[in-house]
Amino acid sequence: MAQFDTARAGVGIRTAEIDEGLRAHMNKVYGTMSVGMLITFAVAWAVGTSPALLSVFRDPATLQPNILGWIIMFAPLAMVFGFSAMINRFSAAAAQLFFYAFAAVMGLSMAWIFVAFTGMSIAQVFLVTSIAFAGLSLYGYTTKKDISGWGSFLIMGVIGILVAMVVNIWLQSPAIMFVVSVLGVLIFAGLTAYDTQKIKTEYLAHAHHGDTEWLGKSAIMGALNLYLDFINMFMFLLQLLGNRE
Repeated sequence: MAQFDTARAGVGIRTAEIDEGLRAHMNKVYGTMSVGMLITFAVAWAVGTSPALLSVFRDPATLQPNILGWIIMFAPLAMVFGFSAMINRFSAAAAQLFFYAFAAVMGLSMAWIFVAFTGMSIAQVFLVTSIAFAGLSLYGYTTKKDISGWGSFLIMGVIGILVAMVVNIWLQSPAIMFVVSVLGVLIFAGLTAYDTQKIKTEYLAHAHHGDTEWLGKSAIMGALNLYLDFINMFMFLLQLLGNRE
């Protein structure tokens, strides 16, 4: 009986350590994501409110991108694919630095919203997105339901709306943009819950290994995924709810 009590106490201590480690890991994820968001919106605001800086990437009157603007528009997508493919070659510190550089580039690509939409509507949509994101992420973290099966369906949805958006660059169809925006909000809402649960389950699967380097890079990758969920949900909601200048 004494041996059983000792073993049970040991398991309890280990479980408490894992729970504490999970909280620290999630704090790292959300903290890194928050810094990335701050960088993105600071860069977007600085460029978007300066006609001289914005003109480097877009025509200030029509907001049509020039060659550099097109490069900046697609650079975040290329950086995400490159980061995902090469993260194992990065140290945790290098991965974090890359994420912050990515956030700055994303800010450049989003700067036009401060010309196209009123400041009040941007703030309102940001607030709505923040509330929705918090609720969805909390659901993904606390739910006992396994939602890992959502992954393949949601990724197919992301690919579909990317293709539709590229096609609509030439078609310029408001109807297509509306449908894409609605689907985009729903898809990235689902991904917010899915990615949060995935971050949690991956940590629990590796918690016993004590691989601090993996945990550091995993936190950065998790922050990137949630950051992309938030940014995309925000941009699609802005298309639907934002008041244009």
